[in-house]
Amino acid sequence: MSIITVTHSAFGGGRALAERVAAVLDHRCISREVLIEARQRYGIPEAKFSEVFETEPHWWERWVESLRLYRITLQAAMCEVAQGGNLVYHGRGGQELFPGVRHVLKVCLNAPVEYRIEQVAARKGLNEAAARQYLEDLDRIRGRRIKAVFGVDWRDVTRYDLVLNLARMSLETAAQLVVKTAQREEYQPSPESEQAFQDLTISARVQAALVVNPQTRNLAINVQADRGEVQVSGILAQTDLEQTIVAIVKSVPGVTRVTAQFESPPIEYMYP
Repeated sequence: MSIITVTHSAFGGGRALAERVAAVLDHRCISREVLIEARQRYGIPEAKFSEVFETEPHWWERWVESLRLYRITLQAAMCEVAQGGNLVYHGRGGQELFPGVRHVLKVCLNAPVEYRIEQVAARKGLNEAAARQYLEDLDRIRGRRIKAVFGVDWRDVTRYDLVLNLARMSLETAAQLVVKTAQREEYQPSPESEQAFQDLTISARVQAALVVNPQTRNLAINVQADRGEVQVSGILAQTDLEQTIVAIVKSVPGVTRVTAQFESPPIEYMYP
């Protein structure tokens, strides 16, 4: 059930690395498939994800709920696609989509700016100066977007298991290092890590079901899953919504039992 995520700069060779690693390991190589899954399961158009991650921010981004919707549905779709494992994912925020799952190998690929400029110039038909400016703008936008959605700096090397620099090695060497690392015992599934993945999947499904439902979309609900048993908690101003929340959670595949622990807001919140 090997799972590898490849994070990389735009035009930095990440797709080529992922495809090479997948070919050697006989794994699936995926990227856009996750967005297709999100569209089919949760009704989130692929174009919306591209807008969130790749375009200049707008004033409405100050509303955290809109970004929360995309983060939650993206993670839930990723868990669905990853069922059965044996995949290499290259794409948006891959290193953040499997928290707590030990057998996921998180790779970061760095490529020289000169290499990336050549790629942009060739694909976009730009001169060197225009290609450099294009990359600077794209890096700035994507960095800010990933920080807004996941709350992290994707360039923080401590978030990865393996960091590779194409300025110091060939793409083939990088691929072989990823393959060898993925085959090490540390990155083989264990009963504990497989259970962590299944718990994450159910938790992600529940959060996605709640965030796409108009009645519960804007509620801050804590979700914990443990072997099919799900606990939901938080503060509810409308206590009659508890039954709605429990019904939504019970309808999620994999959920066997639901425990609700909601509290009413403090009196000073109700009557300021």
